[in-house]
Amino acid sequence: MKLSRRDFLKLLGISTATLGVGATMAPPLMSPRRSAIPVGPRHSKGVLIDTTKCVGCKSCQIACKQANGLPDDRPVALSATTLTIVDFCNISRKADTPEIRPVKRQCMHCEDPACVSACPVGALVKQENGCVTYDENVCIGCRYCMIACPFGIPKYNWDSANPKINKCAQNCTANKKRDKPACVSACPQQALIYGDRDELLKLAHARIRENPTKYVNHVYGEKEVGGTTMLYIAGTSFEALGFRVDLPEISLPQLTWEAQTKVPWAFFGMMGLLSGIAWWTHRHEHDKTKDE
Repeated sequence: MKLSRRDFLKLLGISTATLGVGATMAPPLMSPRRSAIPVGPRHSKGVLIDTTKCVGCKSCQIACKQANGLPDDRPVALSATTLTIVDFCNISRKADTPEIRPVKRQCMHCEDPACVSACPVGALVKQENGCVTYDENVCIGCRYCMIACPFGIPKYNWDSANPKINKCAQNCTANKKRDKPACVSACPQQALIYGDRDELLKLAHARIRENPTKYVNHVYGEKEVGGTTMLYIAGTSFEALGFRVDLPEISLPQLTWEAQTKVPWAFFGMMGLLSGIAWWTHRHEHDKTKDE
């Protein structure tokens, strides 16, 4: 079957018209993403963690368990009952001469958290002070947050008859007797500093600038996945300390939203094309029926 110039223009016209309808319908579907938080809080609180000062005493780990009423066990990794842990990393490349560095790990409290974006019931909420809090009474245990988190922080309580997820939420900052997280208060080396995120960034860069041989020139958490309120400075590469170094600077919710905005256009464009093909395929059947 040959396609004449006239038929081709008709086909093109139908596809274009359908695309036009799609264009008028698409904007409501692609309205600016409404975040579950005040996007990019300008007065976020945070914690600067200087790994060069950490001696691995685990005071922060113990204080976290006490403040959150968690069992006093001997954890080896983050779990539903261990929200903060001091990890020991061997940064030496020689197996016979290990070089151990302690590193505190916990929720990174992202500025635009993927876990909040993924939670279908609002159990995770980004507070205006920068903290990502968790409400177990709302949680349905879907574990979407575990999949969404680029740091692998939320943990599922497999041992519970009514399992839920759990993570560091710095709930202890809400305690009127304490103006900072329990882990920060417990650190004897002042390796943890609590304050305004902007001020902590200034302090971190000042330390790096004044001690270029002591620190690597990078503040981890300043830009990773849109920024986090838990900030790190270190004397060795963050990759060697077990941090993810392949993360984008744009937040993951924003990254996925940009991809989703293209879906309506692709859908309506394909619908227009298929409508045109269907019209062309069946037009001769219609003509034949009309002649009969």
